[in-house]
Amino acid sequence: MPPATGPAVVSADWSRVRLHIVTGKGGTGKSTVAAALALALAGAGKNVLLCEVEGRQGIARMFDVDPLPYEERRIARGLADDDGSAGAVHALHIDPESALLEYLSMYYKLGRAGKALDRFGVVEFATTIAPGVRDVLLTGKVYEAAQRNARNKAAITYDAVVLDAPPTGRITQFLGVNAELAGLAKMGPIKSQADNVMTLFRSPRTAVHVVTVLEEMPVQETADAITELHGAGLPVGAIVINQVRPRDLAPEQLASARAGDFDPVAITADLQRAKVDVTHELVETLIGEGRDHAERRTLEDEQRIVVDGLGLPTYELPRLSGGVDPGGLHELAAALCEQGMAR
Repeated sequence: MPPATGPAVVSADWSRVRLHIVTGKGGTGKSTVAAALALALAGAGKNVLLCEVEGRQGIARMFDVDPLPYEERRIARGLADDDGSAGAVHALHIDPESALLEYLSMYYKLGRAGKALDRFGVVEFATTIAPGVRDVLLTGKVYEAAQRNARNKAAITYDAVVLDAPPTGRITQFLGVNAELAGLAKMGPIKSQADNVMTLFRSPRTAVHVVTVLEEMPVQETADAITELHGAGLPVGAIVINQVRPRDLAPEQLASARAGDFDPVAITADLQRAKVDVTHELVETLIGEGRDHAERRTLEDEQRIVVDGLGLPTYELPRLSGGVDPGGLHELAAALCEQGMAR
């Protein structure tokens, strides 16, 4: 059981990882964590590509920039590390239609003919009736970005790629592109691409990080996803516990709050010394909020024990009181750096 004064963080060395895949149950803030991780890695001096594949333009909203095209674009710089150096964060919004057109141009030299197919709706039709092909196209672009080297003279070479991936309920299917293609492509370029993607996904250069919050359903879904990922031979990285409440009350104080052991007279006196206009309703509201906080903290501590039992490196991020904006992302990135996740 972690101490009451702070989180039990088990760290690891991620310096060998080139591709960080971030997943989590909907509502846990996986996109926020992916963005913060990209900033943290940039703060460690790395040139980073942050990718999204779900078509929601979440990166643009979080970084307060214009909607992203199917084109790599620099959107931020990391905070400088101890030696004063910092890398940059580039972003890429990957949609299956654009990825298919690029694929047709690359392997079949269709050029303008590919754009004509798009106008007739053939691209949308192909990616709708064959979801496995759709995922191969999306992951194929991520693979290409992660595998670049000096031979790709016209493209930026990245030290790390962070993928804001689909949620845990679909992550194993999304990453298991070979299984999805089994009944569709036995050979040819698209089968070869799927094989290359799986080689990268199952290598030590990839880590699948799972984001959760300290609630029963997300923690259970995290455990289920980890089991599925291991079963598929995919390398599970860390668990990132997001939206953690402050842990600035001692256990005996929490116990008193849960029991409703408050002294309204003492609370009133403290508020008056702080020059606050005190009413009976205000005191009762504060007492209720204190009790709710203590009960929530108890539930969180119970779920933290479950997370610790999963045996993976864990990192914790605070709840952002002001919401997710560039400033908040830098705050979360700094927390990841301090805990050793960005190396």
